[in-house]
Amino acid sequence: QVQLVESGGGSVQAGGSLRLSCAASGDITSINTMAWYRQVLGKQRELVAEATVGGGTKYADSAKGRFTISTDNAKKTLYLQMNDLKPEDTAFYYCYFRLRRGPAYKEAPYWGQGTQVTVSS
Repeated sequence: QVQLVESGGGSVQAGGSLRLSCAASGDITSINTMAWYRQVLGKQRELVAEATVGGGTKYADSAKGRFTISTDNAKKTLYLQMNDLKPEDTAFYYCYFRLRRGPAYKEAPYWGQGTQVTVSS
């Protein structure tokens, strides 16, 4: 079994900061990709930031310059530092891991339970 547990969401005023964390646990052999997505009710889930095992990162245009994705591979933990938050960043944020559980398994996607981020003006 694999679990992704998120923390760090909350409510802040515009211009504030939040740091999201996502800790993976369970039978994990390797992790290929880790990412943060967000979703607003009634809209599609969208990629916010992505980090690959090779060290590459990718950001949505809306996140560039304000958000930073980072990983602690030893702890199998993913972070998203969000600065200069704006009301339009309000959404449910989900972490995503693409990982392999063991040699008998193929790589598969796993999602965290989500955490609400609310930014007031």
